[in-house]
Amino acid sequence: MEPVTVIGAGLAGSECALQLARRGVPVRLCEMKPLHRSPAHRTDGPAELVCSNSFRSDSPDTPIGLLHAELRRLGSVILGEADRCRVPAGEALAVDRERFSAGVERALVSARGIERVVGEVDALPPGDVVVATGPLTSEALTRALSRWTGDKLYFYDSIAPIVAADSVDESVAFRASRWGRGDGADYLNLPLDEAGYHAFVREVLAAEKVVPHAFEEPRYFEGCLPIEVMAERGEETLAHGPMKPVGLVDPRTGRRPYAVVQLRQEDVGGTAYNLVGFQTRLTWPEQRRVFRLLPGLKDAEFLRMGQIHRNTFIDAPRLLGPDLSLQAEPRLWFAGQISGVEGYVESAASGYLVALAVVARRQGRAFVPPPGETALGALYRHVTGAAHPPGTEYQPSNVTFGLFPPLPGRVPKSGRREAHAARARAALSAWIDRAFAPIEVRETSNEFSETSSEPLARTAESGAVDQAAVAR
Repeated sequence: MEPVTVIGAGLAGSECALQLARRGVPVRLCEMKPLHRSPAHRTDGPAELVCSNSFRSDSPDTPIGLLHAELRRLGSVILGEADRCRVPAGEALAVDRERFSAGVERALVSARGIERVVGEVDALPPGDVVVATGPLTSEALTRALSRWTGDKLYFYDSIAPIVAADSVDESVAFRASRWGRGDGADYLNLPLDEAGYHAFVREVLAAEKVVPHAFEEPRYFEGCLPIEVMAERGEETLAHGPMKPVGLVDPRTGRRPYAVVQLRQEDVGGTAYNLVGFQTRLTWPEQRRVFRLLPGLKDAEFLRMGQIHRNTFIDAPRLLGPDLSLQAEPRLWFAGQISGVEGYVESAASGYLVALAVVARRQGRAFVPPPGETALGALYRHVTGAAHPPGTEYQPSNVTFGLFPPLPGRVPKSGRREAHAARARAALSAWIDRAFAPIEVRETSNEFSETSSEPLARTAESGAVDQAAVAR
């Protein structure tokens, strides 16, 4: 059997490669690291989390929490490793980034049928190809893809700085999670009074910024705006955005601060903290100057500076077919952020779905997409355009309830989340019975248990799920 070439060993590419290998499809996984790195990458490992925005909420009545639950049920390697590398973050699924990448590396090394190829791919290879190059696709490969995709392939993304935990003044910072969730000590909070907040906003607005190239229009993803862009929208914007004090009380005063900067733990050892929501395009010297003006960060040691980078994505609804392959060149599939999903979990989910689509094609059967009522199906609706009115400009998106089909009837606002969640769980079960037999992660352990309405058929040699035998 000819291998499938997967370009990119990020979260989408790694998940896709591992799911293909589990199903007996050989894979050639291409990754430019360690020979080349993008400006945002620091390590040589796969599935590197360069933006420590965590995997976001793990609550099962949120869209992203639903996606977590669905991927766990389907045996996602990415979610399995995230659970194993979890660090305290209240209701959020935050991970130790280095341990997480190392766990994905172990999975790739131990998987049968995956050939690793190191080096930058600057031209599309023959045969079936999954493009999972993410937001930092090289210029050479972007040019090769533009033959089919056109030239509007990007927007700008930014990442937040990280500081050393022992450089934060805890006589100023206080430990608490919003509304007392979690164990109450998952975040460090830097309180600001009204005068301090407005002084900080003035400094952000006056600071020197990194300027895009003259030929590039500065398009930003609304879910990850630089703080200075938010500040430009109004003096109080940050106080109602990443610096909102809602749900927090400073134990020293017994009052809610006017604004607050939250620091989230980055690693299991608690040696590093991320400035939550402080993605930025300020120059590095200005970041050090301006952020050290914040209470508790006077002597901050920056382990990583905030950065801005170009984020590449295609006009997926116009270009892709129902099985997520390119209509003009069906041997090409797109997975992850380059397809227009935003976020780590969404990228892994995209890689999972593309793997199912490739397997279906190889076995001569139709790809059965997940129902739109599920979180997986909501992402599929986004990428294929079903979630958007005709003529809408396509933009990257996280999974949101806005991508789901409307709930039937009139559901009170207070019950909509649970109604969405209940409907999604039922729809996922029906899809599983129809489409394939999954590998389900037990909630009580890290072991995998197979569940199906009939026994799984496996190849004697590789142990991969035989989709043809179970997708009846």
